[in-house]
Amino acid sequence: MSAPELSRTIKARSLPADPVVIEANEGERDALARRFGLPRVDSLRAELTLEEDGKAVLATGTLEAAIQQNCAVSHEEFAVEIDEPLLLRFVEEGAIDPALSEDEEIEIELSPEDCDEIEYSGDTFDLGEAVAQSLGLAIDPYAIGPEADTARKEVGIVQEGQQEGPLAAALAALKKD
Repeated sequence: MSAPELSRTIKARSLPADPVVIEANEGERDALARRFGLPRVDSLRAELTLEEDGKAVLATGTLEAAIQQNCAVSHEEFAVEIDEPLLLRFVEEGAIDPALSEDEEIEIELSPEDCDEIEYSGDTFDLGEAVAQSLGLAIDPYAIGPEADTARKEVGIVQEGQQEGPLAAALAALKKD
């Protein structure tokens, strides 16, 4: 396994009192762009407060990023701003209950705290990699850019529910009134 593109290790037993700010440098942003198949990551910043939560470490804060993404329809590049709240729980390896056998079907109800539990081993965890993974989850793989409708029309694709022609224009005008 290769080294994480955005590694920031934190000692689990001596948490910083002040919020931790993670800002990706140019090399890290380039590596993250390659990892997530993006033309560019222009900026990436996360600010997280860390606190003990029983045997776990709770990280709360925000992720802000400016990326260039390819439109799912026209393949053009367009700018996307990401502003996401983060809630991560770092737990020691083995602390997460093992799942039942793969053959058994179970229904599990998750609370918001359960959704982003990250196991770590030793006395440190990688907050930077968790931020990088959060960025990956925040990227819309089917994002549509501003020229998508033009590209659709050029190849003769009409969106579902959309009509073209004089009758469609007359009906649209009646709906506005």
